[in-house]
Amino acid sequence: MTQGAGQEPVVRTATLRDFRVPAYVREGAPQPPGTTPGQVLPPEPVRPPGDVRQAQEQAGLQPQQPTAHQPGSPPPVPEPGRPAVPPRTPPAAPAPEPYAQGPAAPYPGQPQVPVQGRREPQQPAPPAPPAPPVAPPAVPLPPRAVPDPDGAPAEGGRIPAPSRGGGFAAAFADEEEPEGYTPTQRDLPVINRGDTLQVPVAAEPAPAPAADDPEGLGPLYVVGDVHGYLDELLAALGEQGLIDTEGDWAAGNTRLWFLGDFTDRGPDGIGVIDLVMRLSAQAAAAGGYCKALMGNHELLLIGAKRFGDTPVNSGAGTATFQAAWLLNGGQKTDMDRLQDHHLQWMSRLDAMEEEDGHLLLHSDTTAYLDFGSSIEEVNDTVREALTRNDADECWDLFRKFTKRFAFRDDSGAGAVRELLGTYGGVRVVHGHSPIPYLLGEVGSEDGEDSAGPTVEGPHVYAEGLAIAMDGGVTMAGKLLVRRLPLRG
Repeated sequence: MTQGAGQEPVVRTATLRDFRVPAYVREGAPQPPGTTPGQVLPPEPVRPPGDVRQAQEQAGLQPQQPTAHQPGSPPPVPEPGRPAVPPRTPPAAPAPEPYAQGPAAPYPGQPQVPVQGRREPQQPAPPAPPAPPVAPPAVPLPPRAVPDPDGAPAEGGRIPAPSRGGGFAAAFADEEEPEGYTPTQRDLPVINRGDTLQVPVAAEPAPAPAADDPEGLGPLYVVGDVHGYLDELLAALGEQGLIDTEGDWAAGNTRLWFLGDFTDRGPDGIGVIDLVMRLSAQAAAAGGYCKALMGNHELLLIGAKRFGDTPVNSGAGTATFQAAWLLNGGQKTDMDRLQDHHLQWMSRLDAMEEEDGHLLLHSDTTAYLDFGSSIEEVNDTVREALTRNDADECWDLFRKFTKRFAFRDDSGAGAVRELLGTYGGVRVVHGHSPIPYLLGEVGSEDGEDSAGPTVEGPHVYAEGLAIAMDGGVTMAGKLLVRRLPLRG
């Protein structure tokens, strides 16, 4: 509470709390229940009338202070402008020790009301009993630097402990500020029991910026055609450190793209789809992503499930999705396990995407130009065609995605440049056509002839503008998983 006019300075007692004197302990106030009789403040000293005081001063006498009013005597006359003090009868018991300002326990419901405008008794209060010492908490405080209140830094950043004579100002009286020093440097000392200890701290090197993506994403990987070979896929992903021994995502913010063709010819196409769907969710939770493109075998499986033996106009006669699916390695076990959520996932796949200057496609064909002049238009056209659920329209998509070898011949580099000029990027990365086919070697996708060339990695061709990623796993080749850009 702020000290008011006419109020004496507050005197703290040993209780360490700033209580004021409750109203009931003032002279003339009723005694609260439960308190000792006479446990009140002494009366205010009352000054005598002016004529009596003047006569005493002329006679050289010390003015007398009247005592408390006695029964039968006239009441004291207050000085003009000063409030009268009501008479009281002194207690029968011997007067207690003079009351020292401090807390007094109020009776129940009585608030502690500060006394305004009164003067404390002139006699000194008895000394209050010392408060019992309070032990400091036994928790060690962390070391920290002590700044100089006078603003003078110490040489080398060392701040001496304060002394009892002179303090910080004296400690730094003859010190000069070293060049380049600021109080925020990390080599500030640790104060320990009054001694200054200099602790050298090595500066941490700044983290290197992400070299793989300007937005902080991780490295980029691509996967060629899988065709139902789940075990080979798990081995290839584990070799690159993208999954752990349990088959779960272990690559953090890495970006992984599958280039299509998950089913047919191999033993477990649905198992491959389930794995890719699970890795997509796990990668997203880890800050990366795992995505996939639409392949011609996804279109074939969707058509076989939706349209079966419904005749379609193939351009060379009547055909059905069911017959085409069986001729291209369709597996009955995949059809039996195919569910609606697999169909929905495949129907929403993109047809192309651009990542870090790489235009990602499934097929090595320029037929994508028929679907739009931008990546967004191509992807929208393919998805909308599948949504309309027209058998002939879906067959036309499948037929165009099946085309191949547009980048292999002498005109291949020109075809790649046409795609890059339309959709962006500096290189095309594709699957679909096995690398043994691109090299002109004899081979079979059914695995009957395993005398083809040994494939150890992606095939770069078309004047370095195209990268083929189908290692020919269906023809005793290799399932390729590689990081882009290619190194070495």
